[in-house]
Amino acid sequence: MAQEANPFESLQEQIDDAAAYLDVREDFIERLKNPERVLETNLSVEMDDGSIELFRAYRSQFNGDRGPYKGGIRYHPGVTRDEVKALSGWMVYKCAVVDIPYGGGKGGIVIDPKDYTESELERISRSFAKELRPFVGEDRDIPAPDVNTGQREMNWIKDTYETLENTTAPGVITGKALENGGSEGRVEATGRSTMLTAREAFKYLDRDIEGATVAVQGYGNAGSVAAKLIEDLGANIVAVSDSSGGIYDPDGLDTRAVKDFKNETGTVSDYQDTEAITNEELLTLDVDLLVPAALENAIDGDLAKDVQADIIAEAANGPLTPRADDVLTERGVHVFPDILANAGGVTVSYFEWVQNRQRFYWTEERVNEELERVIVDAFDNLVDAYETHDLPNFRTAAYVVAIRRVVNSYESSGNWP
Repeated sequence: MAQEANPFESLQEQIDDAAAYLDVREDFIERLKNPERVLETNLSVEMDDGSIELFRAYRSQFNGDRGPYKGGIRYHPGVTRDEVKALSGWMVYKCAVVDIPYGGGKGGIVIDPKDYTESELERISRSFAKELRPFVGEDRDIPAPDVNTGQREMNWIKDTYETLENTTAPGVITGKALENGGSEGRVEATGRSTMLTAREAFKYLDRDIEGATVAVQGYGNAGSVAAKLIEDLGANIVAVSDSSGGIYDPDGLDTRAVKDFKNETGTVSDYQDTEAITNEELLTLDVDLLVPAALENAIDGDLAKDVQADIIAEAANGPLTPRADDVLTERGVHVFPDILANAGGVTVSYFEWVQNRQRFYWTEERVNEELERVIVDAFDNLVDAYETHDLPNFRTAAYVVAIRRVVNSYESSGNWP
């Protein structure tokens, strides 16, 4: 799979594409294409053997016109400054497209967490939390989980912040465990919004999702939950994959059994009675729906020529390069973008933050009902923009909606020059 595209340049190109359909000053568009600030720090952390190891870490605060910065923290060896900038920018427009009152942020540590013990990861996380302390807060910047992080890491960061500030502030971070102020429904939220987007897409395109064939690239939290919930709609999940490779069964997979197998073995590979396929082969299967749920740039312009899916719902952030978007648009493939399809995570993070601030907690049923309302409303607004402005694709429509909302917030604040 291609990894050559710079994600930050991809983000800027997507903004330019949408800006062509908006009456917004060019100098303001430049402001919307660049982060307000980026923290770059080196963490010196003691390992279990007493040695000191250095870790590069970042936090990008892209735009706060609509509210506090919001976005995850990922632990991955491929984290770069440009990647974090891009992800924080996508968060701005993701929050705007679903109309929740946040800006965009993102953080990351250059690390492969599989190489470290739990105690080492705790010290690394707490070291990062100390560096973040002056920049985060319930009304300033609210981190959350991302690739290779989860409730455990969020609990460590929250505890470090509260200890240093000598306060109780559960709203300083989201994606926490329930007993630490987390929200019901948060774990499944990203996969659930992907399912809702796919459901609405099939409905809009006058197609039946029941019996539709589906391939899911990436079987972590977002991909496995999306697969399970789409299967529950009656669709046929014929292929899934993770970083080690994929499995294919034209008769359909039991998504829950595959997830159990991955939990036991660490991979979906070698699952019984399936054909082994590569990630690239999965992405080019002849299916009705493709769900890219791994990392950025999974599909580039060359691979897009071989994609056979009719509909794509992006569970990952930035899985298509701009050139891939162009190729798929020319070929009539309907791509429903990440800033809508995977917005469930930040939406339920917002619900968690609201619950933390009110000290009043919702049932899972209420969380899921509110999430469905937000995603369906956002889908309808996206379609309205797509049809009203005669736009080339749904990604451009999403950015038209989102940029207009950011501009309106900036204008109404009195900061407009």
